[in-house]
Amino acid sequence: MKAVGYKVPGPIAEAASLVDIDLPRPVAVGYDILVEVKAVSVNPVDYKIRSSTPPADGDWKVLGWDAAGIVREVGSDVTQFVAGDEVYYAGSLIRSGTNAQFHLVDARIAGRKPASLDWAEAAALPLTTLTAWEAMFDRLNVTRPVPGAATAILIIGGAGGVGSIAIQIARQCTDLIVISTASRPETQEWVKGLGAHHVIDHSRSLAAQIAEFGIGAPAFVFSTTHTEQHAADIAELIAPQGRFGFIDDPKALDVMLFKRKAVSIHHELMFTRSLYQTPDMDEQGEILNTLATLVDDGKIRTTLTETLSPINAANLKTVHALIESGTARGKIVLEGF
Repeated sequence: MKAVGYKVPGPIAEAASLVDIDLPRPVAVGYDILVEVKAVSVNPVDYKIRSSTPPADGDWKVLGWDAAGIVREVGSDVTQFVAGDEVYYAGSLIRSGTNAQFHLVDARIAGRKPASLDWAEAAALPLTTLTAWEAMFDRLNVTRPVPGAATAILIIGGAGGVGSIAIQIARQCTDLIVISTASRPETQEWVKGLGAHHVIDHSRSLAAQIAEFGIGAPAFVFSTTHTEQHAADIAELIAPQGRFGFIDDPKALDVMLFKRKAVSIHHELMFTRSLYQTPDMDEQGEILNTLATLVDDGKIRTTLTETLSPINAANLKTVHALIESGTARGKIVLEGF
């Protein structure tokens, strides 16, 4: 089968950073389903691993987590799907990736593909949806109010992949006032179109801009990028006893900034459930099924902004470079081999 991989981690500009290869087609056993991959999207985790992590066995390492495709085989323990079903999912951090014609994934973390979306539109959603959903409902517990706080959430980096779906989920599934950051005219229009009540510029003081709204201190802050840069501002603007979550990898984060307000701090990594085979890992399949219903009911739209074809090393290099630049809006998807 066709696939894209690498043997030595390094900068995307190097010829060997991503290479077109041929690999054996895998076989589904146990809880696995074998998916014929129709479309994949690229996330920051792709370039972070590509630039830093060698293959564990010295062979080819295949990246890619988001995928949409058709089930071609099911393992003996699978009850959720049968051959021919259309699925979408975000895969596992410790397994071979989706940048391949056929891919094995645990059925418990896959969901039914939204019927109203095409392959590319569906592939844009799984990883970011799971990240945003878990961050808001499992970590920040946004349905539980913070006494005295504004019923509001600040989403830092609202125009990115996670921010773009987080805005929509917050609008459709909660009664929160949604405040998003965006600094460029095109990204400001993007987050407004997704449903943000207010938009502020993350190149300026966040606390001062929120104070101008006169709504009070937000109960929740969800940071998707540049958390270290905004930490002091977040500590100033968030309500006492508020809840703060982040998904990026700050080199240093001074948690003492938050002690005076007794702010709780939450990490979110959507791979945790599959990494540790937690008893509730099937929650991810349920989240994706819930989102599929919201999409098919017209309440949430795909965050796809650009599609490239085919899925090959050259196109993946282009997308990796763009995601790495930090200027991408929404999600970029590659479709077809």
